[in-house]
Amino acid sequence: MTQTVLHIDTSARREGSVSRDLTARVVDQLGADKVIERDLATPLPAVDAEWIGANFTPEADRSEDQRAALALSDSLIEELRAADTLVIGVPIYNFGTPVSFKTWIDLVARAGVTFRYTEEGPEGLLTGKRAIVVVASGGTRAGSDIDFASTYVRHVLGFIGITDVELVSADLLMVDPEAAMKSAEDQLAKLAA
Repeated sequence: MTQTVLHIDTSARREGSVSRDLTARVVDQLGADKVIERDLATPLPAVDAEWIGANFTPEADRSEDQRAALALSDSLIEELRAADTLVIGVPIYNFGTPVSFKTWIDLVARAGVTFRYTEEGPEGLLTGKRAIVVVASGGTRAGSDIDFASTYVRHVLGFIGITDVELVSADLLMVDPEAAMKSAEDQLAKLAA
């Protein structure tokens, strides 16, 4: 069976990043047939009034300028649709995700495209996918009351339909780096390919 992985790194650090190192190891471990790389250290444009206007205009009524405003969003969504598995590296910055991840979410969470509203509430449309989220932090324990990053990532992926989410954490790196990396390596060893 052909497997496509969407590999997303969100760390602003291109060198010396624990989350980047660990996501690369996860991708290697998966042995995918195809890997789509998305490095969010290169900033994506923030959603603005032009983008919102285009997004809320019915597709058949959009002007060429509106189509152009949504072109990057459409491309990012196609990457998601093409992937069987997402591997996302998320360092915890000040208890949350890097702004680059939030910007990516703003561009891919589109009503009627990646989710829809129903009488029972929102329904994600990108089902049948797996996500492996690598969280790295200096002093925030993953899953603790002050970790707003991993809970946000899990929630927002579920919102667009990706509910099979596994977390690999290298947390408390500034407290005990050796123990943090040993724990992350143990978690990597348990991941099913």
